[in-house]
Amino acid sequence: MTARPKVLSIVLAGGEGKRLMPLTVDRAKPAVPFGGTYRLIDFVLSNLVNSELRKICVLTQYKSHSLDRHVSLTWRMSTMLGNYVTPVPAQQRLGPRWYQGSADAIFQSLNLINDERPDYVVVFGADNIYRMDVEQMLQRHIDSGLDATVAGIRVPRSEASSFGIIDAAVDGKIKSFLEKPADPPGLPDSPEESYASMGNYIFTADALVEALTADAAADTKHDMGGNIIPGFVATGSAQVYDFKDNDVPGATVRDRDYWRDVGTIDAFHDAHMDLVSVEPNFNLYNDWWPIWTDQVQRPGAKFVLRGTAEDSIVTAGCIISGGDVDTSVLSPNVMVDKYAKVERSVLMENVQIGRHAVLQNTILDKNVVVDAGVEVGVDHEADLARGLTVSPGGITVVPKGAHLGHV
Repeated sequence: MTARPKVLSIVLAGGEGKRLMPLTVDRAKPAVPFGGTYRLIDFVLSNLVNSELRKICVLTQYKSHSLDRHVSLTWRMSTMLGNYVTPVPAQQRLGPRWYQGSADAIFQSLNLINDERPDYVVVFGADNIYRMDVEQMLQRHIDSGLDATVAGIRVPRSEASSFGIIDAAVDGKIKSFLEKPADPPGLPDSPEESYASMGNYIFTADALVEALTADAAADTKHDMGGNIIPGFVATGSAQVYDFKDNDVPGATVRDRDYWRDVGTIDAFHDAHMDLVSVEPNFNLYNDWWPIWTDQVQRPGAKFVLRGTAEDSIVTAGCIISGGDVDTSVLSPNVMVDKYAKVERSVLMENVQIGRHAVLQNTILDKNVVVDAGVEVGVDHEADLARGLTVSPGGITVVPKGAHLGHV
C-alpha cells in the first residue's frame, strides 16, 4: 500500500466579524450560531472531518472564549488514531503583538507545522456555509505538482467585481489574482462567468513555510489572499480548483455547488432562508455528508393550542403555544405564545415571544424577550428608535439578552 501523505489542516478563525454586529459583540464570527443548532465553524470542520483530514488546528484571536469552548467540548477526536481538533489562541510567540493578518497568523504558529511535519497544509476559512470533499481538492493539488491550489467558485461576471477574482488559463494555472476588479476576466469555457476565490487553499508544506518566512520579513499586509497567493502566482506555481468539480455524496442538484459567505447581516439572513423551503438551496438533511455539532439535550419541539410552523426549522425544546411561525429558523428552547406571528426570522436559543407580538425579517440573538403586543421588523423607524440595528436589506437585529417592552 502507498502511504497516505501527511496533512495538517489550519482553520483561520480569528476574524472580528465587524459587519455582523451586533451578533459579534461578544463572540468571534465563527462562533455565531447558525441553522438552529450549529455554529458557523461547524461547517468547515465537518467538511475536513468528513474528508478524513483529522489533524486540525483552529487559530483564534478576537473574543474567542465561546469559540474555544465550543471546539474543545464538541470536536473531540480519537487520540488513539492521532486525530485532533484543537483551538490555538494567539500566543505572541514572536513578541508582544497580535496577528497582523491571516498569513502572519500562520507564521506566528509555525510551531504547529514544525511539530506535525506534514507534506501538505490545508488552510481554510471558518465562516462560510457549504459542503466540500476536501480530499478531492487535495488530490488535484498533489497531481499538479504545484506549490499552491486555490478553491474557486464560478460567479456571474456581472457580479464578480465584489470578489477576489482568479484569472486562470485553460489548464487551471493562475495567471493573476485580482482584488475586486472593475473588468473581471471571464473563464476559458464560460466567458460570462469568473472564478471568485473561496478563501480556501492547499499548499505543499515546505513551499508554504518558505513563503510565510519571506512575507514576514517584508513590508506587506501579511494576508494569504493579498500577499502569499500572488507570490505563488508570480512564480507560476499556483492553480485554481473549480468548486464545480467537487462531488459530495448525497448532494442534490439544487445544493451541489452551494457556497455562501455570511459576512453581513443580510447574507446571514438570506442563508437561513435558503434552509427552509421544500427543496432547500442548502440541504441540512444530507446524511451522507452530515454537518456535525454538539446537539442540545432537550425534549422535542411541541405545538399546542393550534400553534403552527410552515416552511420552518423548529429545533428541540421549542414550544409553539398558539403562535404562528412561517419561513423561519428557531434554535432550541424558543417559546412563541398565543396569537404571536413570526415571519422570515431567525430566533436563537432561549428567545421568548409574547402574545400578539409580531416579528418580520428579524434576527434575535440568544435570551431575547419580546413582550406581548410588541412589533419588531414591521416599522424600521421604530426599530431604530429602540436602538436596534437595521441592515441595508431591511433585516432588524436584536442583540443578545435584550428585553423589548412597550416604549
